[in-house]
Amino acid sequence: MTDLLRAPAELKYAEELDWLESIDDNPKPFSWRLSPKMVRLFVLGSERADGLDREIAPKWFGDRSFVERSIVTLASDRGLLLIGDPGTGKSWLAELLSAAISRNSTLVVQGTAGTTEDHIKYSWNVSMVIAKGQSRESMIPSPIMTAMETGAIGRFEELTRSTSDVQDALISILSEKYISVPELGSDQDSDNIVFGKPGFSVIATANSRDRGVNDLSSALKRRFNFVRIPVVTNKKSEAEIVRFRTEELLRRHRIELDVPPTLLDVLLRSFADLRASSAAAGSDDEKLESALSTAEQIGVLEDAVLHSNFFGERALTAHTLASSLVGSLARRAPEDLAILNKYLHGVVEPRSKEEGGSWPEFLEGGRDAIATLS
Repeated sequence: MTDLLRAPAELKYAEELDWLESIDDNPKPFSWRLSPKMVRLFVLGSERADGLDREIAPKWFGDRSFVERSIVTLASDRGLLLIGDPGTGKSWLAELLSAAISRNSTLVVQGTAGTTEDHIKYSWNVSMVIAKGQSRESMIPSPIMTAMETGAIGRFEELTRSTSDVQDALISILSEKYISVPELGSDQDSDNIVFGKPGFSVIATANSRDRGVNDLSSALKRRFNFVRIPVVTNKKSEAEIVRFRTEELLRRHRIELDVPPTLLDVLLRSFADLRASSAAAGSDDEKLESALSTAEQIGVLEDAVLHSNFFGERALTAHTLASSLVGSLARRAPEDLAILNKYLHGVVEPRSKEEGGSWPEFLEGGRDAIATLS
């Protein structure tokens, strides 16, 4: 696993999943590897009241009800649609659920404008078709078809990015739980239907900001239970998420570098300020193009940590953090630069005079970064 750029959750937490499975004596739906209670525990982490011999660290930080509703949906015959703003952890939650239930989170279709019906059904190995004709051996199953055949969880990322034709093909899969292969003939003995096995379900994700791109039809909506994942606004929860992801980053890169709590607080407060400013803006031109999500906070901190490790003094500074924030969030010039400059002068400058600490250096770093990009 050490030679993988990014190990899927079932490999990353394999030892933990094995242990949970060994002590799990609760009822399991279908072919699930863990019971619903243990799936929730794996995702959200253990508590003292669980009475376990070891601690299970939380991997997703959010409301317990979102996870429980997701698990209950997957135990039914309906698909699960996780919807929310970019960076709210929808894909990560889908991966964790798939890993805990099926021990396979890699049966994924990525929705784009170029996604076709073949990507969710099947295609053909052309050389084998030429040599031996169309058969089950020459058919290339999609990740969704593979999930059907094995009774696993299939994932569909960015569902609203795919066209209506692709979405319509998904309706029959969710409704009938089988895929017809007409190329193999109509005779019942020709094995021209792939049936879903118990345990098969689909977790789809959709960005609420994509509304209007390829809206879901009423028929497709009826096949899903919706779970809306809100933006994390609780400072404590957001700090836990950022700290958790940063520790993972440092381990993966084998970097020994401390992230001072004071600088983490500066980052959290800066994003909170910018979100408030964006919410109060009267037009899109007065808002940053960034969604200011928790994932983008993690990106800013990751950039600052790596820069400090490779080009700095192997210590994270407020100056580097500010430079990374401006560099990551200034996507439009001059609009975003003007918004960030206004924030530095209107909020950070007074705060640096009143509170001191890391804020004066953060102000200097932000100004230097804006001057470089202007």
